[in-house]
Amino acid sequence: MAVAAANKTGNAQPDGKHNVDAVREAYYARIAKHSMSPLWKVMDELVPHQPATRCTPAVWHFDEVKSLVLEAGGLISAEEAKRRVLILQNPGLGGEYRVTNTLFAGIQMIMPGEIAPAHRHVSSAIRFVLDGEGAYTAVEGEKAFMAPGDFVITAGWAPHDHGNPSTKPMLWLDVLDAPAVNFFETSFGEDFDSPTQTTTRQDGDSLSFYGSGVLPDGTPALKRTPIINYTYARTRPIVERMMKAGDVDERHGARVIYANPVTGGPVLPTMGAYLAMLPKGFGGKPYRSTDGVVFACAEGRGTTTVDGKELKWGPHDVFVVPSWKSYFHTAAEQSVLFSISDRPAQEALGIWREDR
Repeated sequence: MAVAAANKTGNAQPDGKHNVDAVREAYYARIAKHSMSPLWKVMDELVPHQPATRCTPAVWHFDEVKSLVLEAGGLISAEEAKRRVLILQNPGLGGEYRVTNTLFAGIQMIMPGEIAPAHRHVSSAIRFVLDGEGAYTAVEGEKAFMAPGDFVITAGWAPHDHGNPSTKPMLWLDVLDAPAVNFFETSFGEDFDSPTQTTTRQDGDSLSFYGSGVLPDGTPALKRTPIINYTYARTRPIVERMMKAGDVDERHGARVIYANPVTGGPVLPTMGAYLAMLPKGFGGKPYRSTDGVVFACAEGRGTTTVDGKELKWGPHDVFVVPSWKSYFHTAAEQSVLFSISDRPAQEALGIWREDR
């Protein structure tokens, strides 16, 4: 008669007379009491055969979003809210405050005469202006007045406040690396006693100093761009000129990357952004990469098809393409798309991949 061998703890090893599954489950229950679990049961989940995401493609149409944000203007002041923002929540994440696994996105509004008080935080932030003109973001002593299509940088821990001396509301897209920062449990911020900063530079100084092919002597090689506002008036003609010259990528259109002029790298170590012009009738080839991408339409109309799902977009609409989802753009008319993702962080870690 066969006898089950005993292990060091005195528990019988399974033999032909034992129910293997029952013995294993009893073992799993026993090790769980010691805060342990078997890797072999979750190996495929931890190391899947290809990148997997809970995020789903989604689009937020500006006509709907604007009315809802304007409604919030009557409910709470910018001073009370600190930042009057409606968060764009990815439908696949069950109510989490993220648009991709690593990025926060929201639509912020500041009403005429309001000031969103000065503060700073570890997370880096960007603004892509959607609607309105004449409001400003003050960052590290430079008050940058904004217009639609402008791309404004607020690097981590940089003091910043917003104000609107114009006569109309201004709305912009906020994107922050807060979920990634929170993953490392390193997020914190602080408010300032004064609602506004003392400005020491003129509007556009940082773009003139650092974005003109020359640099102030002694400029340090920062990991983030020293430019505060990459204005649309200056960037759009570049992609249009590329398009006219035939420099049109078959997947992305005539596209430029917003660059740190000191290093040539991305504007921020955690987030990188692009501006692309799609010719009328553009039919892009399929593309996918491991960075989930947030897009905003600056001009035009078109459709982005993500794993067979059509996301129709027009001026000021925002949409998201999750990680490793195959997508392609088509443009019904000449269009301009802004995009931002966590690609720089992935590249720094050596984990970014693309499938062309």
